[in-house]
Amino acid sequence: MTLIGTSGRPLGQSGSQPAASTSPYVKDASLATFAADVLEASREVPVIVDFWAPWCGPCKQLGPALEKAVDEAKGAVRLVKVNIDENQEIARQLRIQSIPTVYAFKDGQPVDGFMGAIPDSQIKTFVQTLAGGGEHGGADHAAEVLAMADEAFASGDMGQAAQAYAHVLQDDPGHPKAVAGLAKCYLKSGDLERARNTLQLVRPDGAADEAVRAVEAELKLREQAANIGDAAGLQATLAADPNNHQARYDLALALDAKGEREAALEALLEIVKRDRKWNDEGARKHLVTLFEAMGPTDPRTIAARRKLSSILFS
Repeated sequence: MTLIGTSGRPLGQSGSQPAASTSPYVKDASLATFAADVLEASREVPVIVDFWAPWCGPCKQLGPALEKAVDEAKGAVRLVKVNIDENQEIARQLRIQSIPTVYAFKDGQPVDGFMGAIPDSQIKTFVQTLAGGGEHGGADHAAEVLAMADEAFASGDMGQAAQAYAHVLQDDPGHPKAVAGLAKCYLKSGDLERARNTLQLVRPDGAADEAVRAVEAELKLREQAANIGDAAGLQATLAADPNNHQARYDLALALDAKGEREAALEALLEIVKRDRKWNDEGARKHLVTLFEAMGPTDPRTIAARRKLSSILFS
Protein backbone atom coordinates (compact mmCIF):
# COMPACT_ATOMS: atom_id res chain seq x y z
CA MET A 1 0.00 0.00 0.00
CA THR A 2 1.48 3.36 -1.05
CA LEU A 3 0.63 6.64 0.69
CA ILE A 4 -0.07 9.55 -1.64
CA GLY A 5 0.81 13.17 -1.15
CA THR A 6 -1.04 16.31 -2.08
CA SER A 7 0.35 16.10 -5.60
CA GLY A 8 -1.05 12.62 -6.03
CA ARG A 9 2.41 11.05 -6.51
CA PRO A 10 5.41 10.37 -4.26
CA LEU A 11 8.34 12.63 -5.08
CA GLY A 12 10.84 11.19 -7.50
CA GLN A 13 8.64 8.36 -8.71
CA SER A 14 7.27 7.88 -12.16
CA GLY A 15 5.82 5.04 -14.15
CA SER A 16 4.39 4.06 -17.47
CA GLN A 17 0.76 3.52 -18.32
CA PRO A 18 -0.17 -0.20 -18.35
CA ALA A 19 -1.73 -1.73 -21.41
CA ALA A 20 -5.47 -1.09 -21.66
CA SER A 21 -7.69 -4.02 -20.73
CA THR A 22 -9.35 -5.90 -23.55
CA SER A 23 -12.18 -7.12 -21.31
CA PRO A 24 -15.65 -5.71 -22.11
CA TYR A 25 -16.30 -5.54 -18.36
CA VAL A 26 -13.38 -3.22 -17.56
CA LYS A 27 -13.05 0.47 -18.41
CA ASP A 28 -11.18 3.60 -17.38
CA ALA A 29 -13.11 6.52 -15.91
CA SER A 30 -12.47 10.23 -15.55
CA LEU A 31 -14.18 13.01 -13.60
CA ALA A 32 -16.44 13.60 -16.60
CA THR A 33 -17.55 9.97 -16.86
CA PHE A 34 -17.44 8.83 -13.22
CA ALA A 35 -21.12 9.50 -12.50
CA ALA A 36 -22.28 7.51 -15.52
CA ASP A 37 -19.68 4.74 -15.37
CA VAL A 38 -19.96 4.17 -11.63
CA LEU A 39 -22.93 5.77 -9.89
CA GLU A 40 -25.53 5.21 -12.60
CA ALA A 41 -24.11 1.92 -13.83
CA SER A 42 -24.15 0.48 -10.30
CA ARG A 43 -27.95 0.73 -10.27
CA GLU A 44 -27.98 -2.11 -12.80
CA VAL A 45 -24.91 -4.15 -11.83
CA PRO A 46 -22.32 -3.86 -9.00
CA VAL A 47 -19.34 -1.74 -9.99
CA ILE A 48 -15.87 -2.10 -8.49
CA VAL A 49 -13.65 0.99 -8.64
CA ASP A 50 -9.88 0.51 -8.56
CA PHE A 51 -7.98 3.69 -7.61
CA TRP A 52 -4.42 3.32 -8.88
CA ALA A 53 -1.43 5.19 -10.32
CA PRO A 54 1.31 4.14 -12.77
CA TRP A 55 4.06 4.58 -10.14
CA CYS A 56 2.33 2.36 -7.54
CA GLY A 57 3.97 -1.07 -7.29
CA PRO A 58 1.14 -2.86 -5.40
CA CYS A 59 -1.34 -1.47 -7.95
CA LYS A 60 0.48 -3.39 -10.69
CA GLN A 61 -0.11 -6.62 -8.77
CA LEU A 62 -3.71 -5.94 -7.77
CA GLY A 63 -5.00 -4.52 -11.05
CA PRO A 64 -4.52 -7.58 -13.28
CA ALA A 65 -5.90 -9.91 -10.59
CA LEU A 66 -9.00 -7.75 -10.23
CA GLU A 67 -9.48 -7.64 -13.99
CA LYS A 68 -9.16 -11.42 -14.25
CA ALA A 69 -11.71 -12.02 -11.47
CA VAL A 70 -14.16 -9.51 -12.97
CA ASP A 71 -13.74 -11.00 -16.45
CA GLU A 72 -14.50 -14.47 -15.05
CA ALA A 73 -17.74 -13.09 -13.55
CA LYS A 74 -18.99 -12.62 -17.15
CA GLY A 75 -20.79 -9.34 -16.65
CA ALA A 76 -22.25 -9.98 -13.20
CA VAL A 77 -19.99 -7.19 -11.95
CA ARG A 78 -18.01 -4.40 -13.70
CA LEU A 79 -14.62 -2.84 -12.99
CA VAL A 80 -13.82 0.85 -13.41
CA LYS A 81 -10.22 1.99 -13.06
CA VAL A 82 -9.41 5.53 -11.91
CA ASN A 83 -5.87 6.87 -12.37
CA ILE A 84 -5.53 9.30 -9.44
CA ASP A 85 -2.71 11.21 -11.16
CA GLU A 86 -5.16 12.20 -13.87
CA ASN A 87 -8.22 12.43 -11.59
CA GLN A 88 -7.11 14.04 -8.35
CA GLU A 89 -10.50 15.65 -7.85
CA ILE A 90 -12.19 12.23 -7.62
CA ALA A 91 -9.55 11.08 -5.14
CA ARG A 92 -10.15 14.17 -3.00
CA GLN A 93 -13.93 13.82 -3.07
CA LEU A 94 -13.76 10.18 -2.00
CA ARG A 95 -10.95 10.89 0.50
CA ILE A 96 -8.53 8.39 -0.98
CA GLN A 97 -5.53 8.45 1.37
CA SER A 98 -3.50 5.58 -0.07
CA ILE A 99 -3.41 3.28 -3.07
CA PRO A 100 -4.40 0.83 -4.19
CA THR A 101 -7.85 1.49 -2.79
CA VAL A 102 -10.87 -0.43 -4.05
CA TYR A 103 -14.51 0.51 -3.55
CA ALA A 104 -17.60 -1.47 -4.55
CA PHE A 105 -20.75 0.45 -5.52
CA LYS A 106 -24.36 -0.71 -5.62
CA ASP A 107 -27.37 1.48 -6.33
CA GLY A 108 -25.12 4.52 -6.51
CA GLN A 109 -23.60 4.00 -3.06
CA PRO A 110 -20.30 2.47 -1.83
CA VAL A 111 -21.09 -0.81 -0.06
CA ASP A 112 -17.70 -2.46 0.45
CA GLY A 113 -14.00 -2.02 -0.18
CA PHE A 114 -10.42 -2.59 0.90
CA MET A 115 -6.99 -0.98 0.76
CA GLY A 116 -3.71 -2.49 -0.35
CA ALA A 117 -2.90 -5.57 -2.42
CA ILE A 118 -4.59 -8.74 -1.16
CA PRO A 119 -4.21 -12.43 -2.11
CA ASP A 120 -5.93 -13.73 -5.23
CA SER A 121 -8.23 -15.92 -3.13
CA GLN A 122 -9.56 -12.85 -1.29
CA ILE A 123 -9.97 -10.96 -4.58
CA LYS A 124 -12.03 -13.83 -5.98
CA THR A 125 -14.19 -13.92 -2.85
CA PHE A 126 -14.70 -10.15 -2.98
CA VAL A 127 -15.74 -10.22 -6.65
CA GLN A 128 -17.87 -13.34 -6.36
CA THR A 129 -19.71 -11.89 -3.35
CA LEU A 130 -20.67 -8.87 -5.41
CA ALA A 131 -21.34 -10.90 -8.54
CA GLY A 132 -23.90 -12.96 -6.61
CA GLY A 133 -26.29 -10.01 -6.89
CA GLY A 134 -29.83 -11.34 -7.24
CA GLU A 135 -28.45 -14.88 -6.85
CA HIS A 136 -26.72 -13.94 -3.62
CA GLY A 137 -26.95 -16.93 -1.32
CA GLY A 138 -27.97 -19.27 -4.14
CA ALA A 139 -26.59 -22.80 -4.37
CA ASP A 140 -24.07 -21.99 -7.11
CA HIS A 141 -22.77 -18.93 -5.30
CA ALA A 142 -22.48 -20.80 -1.99
CA ALA A 143 -20.66 -23.66 -3.70
CA GLU A 144 -18.13 -21.27 -5.23
CA VAL A 145 -17.43 -19.49 -1.96
CA LEU A 146 -17.21 -22.81 -0.09
CA ALA A 147 -14.70 -24.07 -2.64
CA MET A 148 -12.58 -20.96 -2.09
CA ALA A 149 -12.92 -21.39 1.67
CA ASP A 150 -11.79 -25.01 1.47
CA GLU A 151 -8.84 -23.98 -0.69
CA ALA A 152 -7.82 -21.31 1.82
CA PHE A 153 -8.14 -23.80 4.69
CA ALA A 154 -6.00 -26.35 2.87
CA SER A 155 -3.31 -23.73 2.28
CA GLY A 156 -3.29 -22.77 5.97
CA ASP A 157 -4.98 -19.36 5.57
CA MET A 158 -7.41 -19.74 8.48
CA GLY A 159 -8.42 -16.07 8.45
CA GLN A 160 -9.50 -16.11 4.82
CA ALA A 161 -11.18 -19.50 5.20
CA ALA A 162 -13.17 -18.36 8.24
CA GLN A 163 -14.22 -15.17 6.45
CA ALA A 164 -15.50 -17.13 3.46
CA TYR A 165 -17.38 -19.69 5.57
CA ALA A 166 -18.94 -16.83 7.57
CA HIS A 167 -19.98 -15.13 4.32
CA VAL A 168 -21.97 -18.22 3.30
CA LEU A 169 -23.61 -18.29 6.74
CA GLN A 170 -24.68 -14.66 6.38
CA ASP A 171 -26.60 -15.58 3.22
CA ASP A 172 -27.74 -19.02 4.36
CA PRO A 173 -27.84 -19.31 8.17
CA GLY A 174 -27.19 -22.83 9.38
CA HIS A 175 -25.65 -24.06 6.10
CA PRO A 176 -24.12 -27.36 7.29
CA LYS A 177 -20.88 -27.28 5.29
CA ALA A 178 -20.26 -23.62 6.16
CA VAL A 179 -20.95 -24.34 9.84
CA ALA A 180 -18.59 -27.31 9.73
CA GLY A 181 -15.92 -25.29 7.93
CA LEU A 182 -16.03 -22.41 10.38
CA ALA A 183 -15.98 -24.79 13.37
CA LYS A 184 -13.02 -26.56 11.77
CA CYS A 185 -11.15 -23.23 11.61
CA TYR A 186 -11.68 -22.74 15.35
CA LEU A 187 -10.56 -26.31 16.02
CA LYS A 188 -7.42 -25.71 14.00
CA SER A 189 -6.64 -22.65 16.12
CA GLY A 190 -7.26 -24.63 19.33
CA ASP A 191 -10.44 -22.75 20.33
CA LEU A 192 -12.62 -25.72 21.28
CA GLU A 193 -15.30 -23.59 22.92
CA ARG A 194 -15.98 -21.50 19.82
CA ALA A 195 -15.89 -24.64 17.67
CA ARG A 196 -18.54 -26.21 19.92
CA ASN A 197 -20.72 -23.09 19.84
CA THR A 198 -20.40 -22.82 16.07
CA LEU A 199 -21.62 -26.40 15.56
CA GLN A 200 -24.82 -25.45 17.39
CA LEU A 201 -25.64 -23.03 14.57
CA VAL A 202 -26.36 -25.80 12.07
CA ARG A 203 -29.95 -25.94 10.89
CA PRO A 204 -31.98 -29.00 11.99
CA ASP A 205 -31.99 -30.67 8.57
CA GLY A 206 -28.21 -30.36 8.36
CA ALA A 207 -27.26 -31.91 11.68
CA ALA A 208 -26.60 -35.29 10.05
CA ASP A 209 -24.43 -33.82 7.28
CA GLU A 210 -21.18 -35.74 6.89
CA ALA A 211 -19.06 -32.59 7.27
CA VAL A 212 -20.82 -31.62 10.51
CA ARG A 213 -20.48 -35.13 11.94
CA ALA A 214 -16.79 -35.14 11.07
CA VAL A 215 -16.14 -31.92 13.00
CA GLU A 216 -18.29 -33.14 15.91
CA ALA A 217 -16.19 -36.28 16.04
CA GLU A 218 -12.95 -34.28 15.84
CA LEU A 219 -14.13 -32.02 18.66
CA LYS A 220 -15.00 -35.07 20.77
CA LEU A 221 -11.51 -36.46 20.18
CA ARG A 222 -9.86 -33.20 21.22
CA GLU A 223 -11.95 -33.01 24.39
CA GLN A 224 -11.22 -36.61 25.35
CA ALA A 225 -7.48 -36.06 24.89
CA ALA A 226 -7.39 -32.90 27.01
CA ASN A 227 -6.61 -34.64 30.32
CA ILE A 228 -4.55 -37.58 29.06
CA GLY A 229 -0.99 -38.08 30.30
CA ASP A 230 2.05 -37.83 28.08
CA ALA A 231 2.73 -40.53 25.51
CA ALA A 232 6.18 -41.44 26.85
CA GLY A 233 4.86 -42.31 30.32
CA LEU A 234 2.04 -44.40 28.86
CA GLN A 235 4.45 -46.27 26.60
CA ALA A 236 6.58 -47.08 29.66
CA THR A 237 3.49 -48.42 31.43
CA LEU A 238 2.66 -50.62 28.44
CA ALA A 239 6.20 -51.91 28.22
CA ALA A 240 5.83 -53.19 31.79
CA ASP A 241 2.31 -54.56 31.19
CA PRO A 242 1.25 -55.08 27.53
CA ASN A 243 -2.24 -56.13 28.69
CA ASN A 244 -2.96 -52.80 30.36
CA HIS A 245 -5.73 -51.86 27.95
CA GLN A 246 -6.55 -48.58 29.70
CA ALA A 247 -2.95 -47.44 29.26
CA ARG A 248 -3.03 -48.43 25.58
CA TYR A 249 -6.36 -46.62 25.13
CA ASP A 250 -4.98 -43.49 26.78
CA LEU A 251 -1.87 -43.79 24.62
CA ALA A 252 -4.08 -43.81 21.52
CA LEU A 253 -5.70 -40.55 22.67
CA ALA A 254 -2.32 -39.01 23.46
CA LEU A 255 -0.87 -40.00 20.09
CA ASP A 256 -3.89 -38.62 18.27
CA ALA A 257 -3.59 -35.34 20.17
CA LYS A 258 0.00 -35.11 18.89
CA GLY A 259 -1.16 -35.57 15.31
CA GLU A 260 -0.07 -39.22 15.10
CA ARG A 261 -3.43 -40.57 14.03
CA GLU A 262 -2.17 -43.69 12.27
CA ALA A 263 -0.33 -44.76 15.42
CA ALA A 264 -3.50 -44.08 17.43
CA LEU A 265 -5.49 -46.30 15.07
CA GLU A 266 -2.98 -49.11 15.48
CA ALA A 267 -3.13 -48.86 19.27
CA LEU A 268 -6.92 -49.11 19.28
CA LEU A 269 -6.89 -52.00 16.81
CA GLU A 270 -4.45 -53.79 19.11
CA ILE A 271 -6.90 -53.47 22.02
CA VAL A 272 -9.74 -54.91 19.90
CA LYS A 273 -7.43 -57.75 18.87
CA ARG A 274 -6.48 -58.54 22.49
CA ASP A 275 -9.92 -58.02 24.07
CA ARG A 276 -12.70 -56.75 21.82
CA LYS A 277 -15.21 -56.57 24.70
CA TRP A 278 -12.98 -54.45 26.94
CA ASN A 279 -14.73 -51.46 28.52
CA ASP A 280 -18.01 -52.10 26.68
CA GLU A 281 -16.19 -52.20 23.31
CA GLY A 282 -14.62 -48.84 24.07
CA ALA A 283 -11.74 -49.29 21.61
CA ARG A 284 -14.05 -50.22 18.73
CA LYS A 285 -16.36 -47.30 19.48
CA HIS A 286 -13.43 -44.90 19.55
CA LEU A 287 -12.28 -46.25 16.20
CA VAL A 288 -15.72 -45.42 14.81
CA THR A 289 -15.34 -41.85 16.12
CA LEU A 290 -11.99 -41.60 14.36
CA PHE A 291 -13.54 -42.91 11.14
CA GLU A 292 -16.23 -40.22 11.33
CA ALA A 293 -13.63 -37.51 11.95
CA MET A 294 -11.54 -38.57 8.95
CA GLY A 295 -14.47 -39.30 6.65
CA PRO A 296 -15.34 -42.53 4.81
CA THR A 297 -13.08 -41.87 1.81
CA ASP A 298 -9.91 -41.12 3.77
CA PRO A 299 -7.31 -43.82 2.95
CA ARG A 300 -6.61 -44.22 6.69
CA THR A 301 -10.29 -44.92 7.34
CA ILE A 302 -10.44 -47.49 4.55
CA ALA A 303 -7.29 -49.29 5.72
CA ALA A 304 -8.29 -49.30 9.40
CA ARG A 305 -11.84 -50.49 8.64
CA ARG A 306 -10.38 -53.38 6.67
CA LYS A 307 -8.14 -54.35 9.60
CA LEU A 308 -11.01 -54.02 12.08
CA SER A 309 -13.23 -56.27 9.98
CA SER A 310 -10.45 -58.83 9.74
CA ILE A 311 -10.11 -58.86 13.56
CA LEU A 312 -13.84 -58.98 14.29
CA PHE A 313 -14.63 -61.72 11.81
CA SER A 314 -11.52 -63.84 12.26
